[in-house]
Amino acid sequence: MVVDTRSILAFGGGHVPGALNIALREEFPTWAGWILTDDRPILLVGETVDDVRRATQHLFRIGLDRVEGYLHNGMTDWQNAGLPLETVCEWAVGELESRRKDPNLIVLDVRGDDEVAKGRVPGAKHIFLPQLEQRLGELDRAKTIAVYCGSGYRASIGTSILKRNGFEHVANVPGSWQAWRAADLPIER
Repeated sequence: MVVDTRSILAFGGGHVPGALNIALREEFPTWAGWILTDDRPILLVGETVDDVRRATQHLFRIGLDRVEGYLHNGMTDWQNAGLPLETVCEWAVGELESRRKDPNLIVLDVRGDDEVAKGRVPGAKHIFLPQLEQRLGELDRAKTIAVYCGSGYRASIGTSILKRNGFEHVANVPGSWQAWRAADLPIER
């Protein structure tokens, strides 16, 4: 399992096909624990060797000790070797709002139930992020899926799960709910 620890925008711009994006921030151990399993080796992608070291330490502390390698020099060596790249579209909340009523779009909220109870993007489908992989059958692969959360962090994990499972048309919403509220866009309660 390839785990890309770079920022959500760096991941969206180009990543190893099939990689999961769990950015190396304060919440990294929490979400790594929710999403990763100990039954497969883990390969890391980071901006620096120090990032890889920190990610490895976090993973070991939560019992994920099958870190078996990392991409030397991060994505620089990958791209310079001419290897394939995948991308994820990044939509600002204004773009999401302008496309929200498109019948070929699913707006997917991956926040927790308590967060959704306080309001959501009108018409959004809710699947809590840790349940996403088990509930992929509820999503139409022919449609574009725009994923949001509280800040964009969990949404990027969600888009990487979708991409890894063969969903071709996905978009992350950086800033997500926080940006939606700041832009004073419509809210469904």
